[in-house]
Amino acid sequence: MTSPLHGEGRRFEFGRAHQFFFQSEAIVVANDEHNENEKLHNTKEKLRNSVSEESQRKKADEADANSWSDEEKKVDSASQPENESVRLADLPIDDKAFFLDYVAESEARWARLRPDTDELPPDPVSDYNIAIADHTQEIAKTAMNREPIALTPQPITIIPAPAPSSAQTQHGTVASNSDVYSNPSNTREFRFTREDLDDYVAYRSARLAPKSKDWLNRASKVLWNCTEGEISRTTVTTLREVTLEKYKSADSHSKVLSFASAFLKHLATTRGEPRYQAFAPYLELPKTVKERKSVTSRIVTTDDISNVLQHIAKAEREGQISPERSAQYSALVLFGAYTGQRSEATIAKLTVGQFRTGLAADKPVLQVESSQDKVRMSHYAPLHPSVVEALKPLQVGRNDDDLMFTHSSFLQWMKRQKIPMSRFKGHFQLGDLRKFAEQHGDVIQWDQSNRAYILTHGVSGVDWAHYKHPLPEDVYRIYMKAWHKVDLAA
Repeated sequence: MTSPLHGEGRRFEFGRAHQFFFQSEAIVVANDEHNENEKLHNTKEKLRNSVSEESQRKKADEADANSWSDEEKKVDSASQPENESVRLADLPIDDKAFFLDYVAESEARWARLRPDTDELPPDPVSDYNIAIADHTQEIAKTAMNREPIALTPQPITIIPAPAPSSAQTQHGTVASNSDVYSNPSNTREFRFTREDLDDYVAYRSARLAPKSKDWLNRASKVLWNCTEGEISRTTVTTLREVTLEKYKSADSHSKVLSFASAFLKHLATTRGEPRYQAFAPYLELPKTVKERKSVTSRIVTTDDISNVLQHIAKAEREGQISPERSAQYSALVLFGAYTGQRSEATIAKLTVGQFRTGLAADKPVLQVESSQDKVRMSHYAPLHPSVVEALKPLQVGRNDDDLMFTHSSFLQWMKRQKIPMSRFKGHFQLGDLRKFAEQHGDVIQWDQSNRAYILTHGVSGVDWAHYKHPLPEDVYRIYMKAWHKVDLAA
């Protein structure tokens, strides 16, 4: 809406005054934005821009020649041609009001003196410029006598953040000083509670194996102990240093620091604050030169497998384990060595019913379900004749849903025995059974495709996902072509 100074609802009697007003292109500004120096400058600009009386009268004639319609009265000032004389926009607010009153008073006086004449009144612009000339000189004198204003920079004072109270620290309401200065308006922005961390661990732990859950719990414990709910450069750096010092394995470093980075990303997403991720660079792993190994240092031979079986038989003879335990342990070792199945992911989950179904076939193969495999690939595992003989006693008097092997019992017994290995300095571990199947497969020239399928090792390619689907009888036939002469039970 146009203000009264802009001419809303107001029409001057004479066209020349009305034309001058609507050619103003003015924008009303506040009084405090125009000091006396600016007034002086604007007034000088008005005097320099004044045109001759002939030019002004020519424009007045053009205005009188054209009839003003209602639509033309509302034409935006931006579409009007620029007036070469002084414009209303160039005047301060006080001068605008003075000018409008001056024009209105001049028109009224002219109408009273000459009511019956069509002669144009004197040009209000020229009269106005003459009227303000004296006032301009007074302003100039005042400005010249005034001392210049010195701009003195104001000092900046940094107020330290108050020390947190014990209650605030306990409930997690105070951030570090660096965080306060980065965002003084919100000191709670870079904190989290123990409940936040526990909820995230529960979310990440859904449908994970117990071993994976264990690492999540370890990582969350280290994270909380180092930060105590405060996210800052100091606490995050401390977390990294403690992790690198506490764990020696690069894989362990990666698990803990990756968990912390993922948690920062989780906070940034759920709270809508991306600055949580600004601390992630302080959790990066150190750039180290990895030692290149051509082959694994754990070499497992047939002598090592035979030594483990003999150790079990000796423990039975000496009465350290029962005959049932001895049969269980021996069957587990033979099955793991001949098939190369993973210890915790597969062997510990196999049931009696699965072996009964597999042993009933002419060419015995065990079908491993996808839920019993690390890479979630269902596959067949051929049963060597030595394995078949070792498994038969384990089926007697047992239900199909029972687990075939006492995996946890054998694992604990084996750790206590510390059975030495022949080709490296160390003791036997359950993972050595899978290594033996892989390494001995090279010795007996085991078919690479058949080996990859049975071990579910290196089966992530397109050929395995969309083309290959071996039949159980073919799996057994190709397998026995390589393994039929291998006798670990002798």
